[in-house]
Amino acid sequence: MRANTKKGKLRGLSERTSDIVLVVICAVVLFIVAYPLYYVLVASVSNPYDVYAGKTFLLPSQFTLEGYRAVFADPSILTGYWNSIKYTVVGTVFSVVILYLTAYPLSVKGLPGRKFLSIFFIITMYFGGGLVPTYLVVKQTGLINNMWALFLPGGVAVGNMIIVRNFFENSIPKEMIEAADIDGASKWTTFLRIVVPLSRSIMAVMVVFSMVAYWNDWFTALIYLPGTERAPLSLVLRNILIKSSASASQASTISGGYAELNKLTEMIKFSSIIVAAAPMLIVYPFVQKYFEKGFMAGAVKG
Repeated sequence: MRANTKKGKLRGLSERTSDIVLVVICAVVLFIVAYPLYYVLVASVSNPYDVYAGKTFLLPSQFTLEGYRAVFADPSILTGYWNSIKYTVVGTVFSVVILYLTAYPLSVKGLPGRKFLSIFFIITMYFGGGLVPTYLVVKQTGLINNMWALFLPGGVAVGNMIIVRNFFENSIPKEMIEAADIDGASKWTTFLRIVVPLSRSIMAVMVVFSMVAYWNDWFTALIYLPGTERAPLSLVLRNILIKSSASASQASTISGGYAELNKLTEMIKFSSIIVAAAPMLIVYPFVQKYFEKGFMAGAVKG
């Protein structure tokens, strides 16, 4: 009896030790991942010269909002925010719908040509026509200066589609699909009433992936959406940073000359990162609970 009690105490001590080690490891990983963003936040409200001197390790130095004032002083910033929100919402809905309509048929074992279609999609992950042929195709289809140029050319993210397909194969009970067929449900009814409700976790993962991709995409807009009235936020911030870059002509018009202009440019650089990242950081906690479950389920090979 005493031996069992002693063994139980040792097991409890071992479990507590393991918990402490895991907590310490998680804290270290959290610090490594989160500190760069915190550092940028602190740097965005600090004197850039103090930042480079290493005086802003944990707290701001010479607190200032000059960088944010310079960013939001540009009249195109609100237009850029609206455009990014519009492109992100439309693009995310479009991409997730296309992913589901592509991944679910490929998850059906009896689909004719399933292997050929899968290989066809995988080939596109490794081979592409390049920027110039893609631009010519977009131009010939009349999508230049049209927001659909951001969505249609890359509507199917093949890597994400494979994850969703694996989720359907491994996580949707085949018995429910068979029961729906026996009850006379059509393929669309089965898809909408059974498959979609049971796949909310992987849908949340794809929503996050698509949102981040469209929110951060500035190069596609630079190529296909000339002008500033349709520019997304990331492209607007890029243009603001370029305009604030030091040059001899700009420095001569600013009090303090080159040094003052360079200081403002550095503050704008850090502030732009926070302005661009803030919306995604706000949205992510609302879908985080689905993220790990859906991603791990979709990553399992069937």
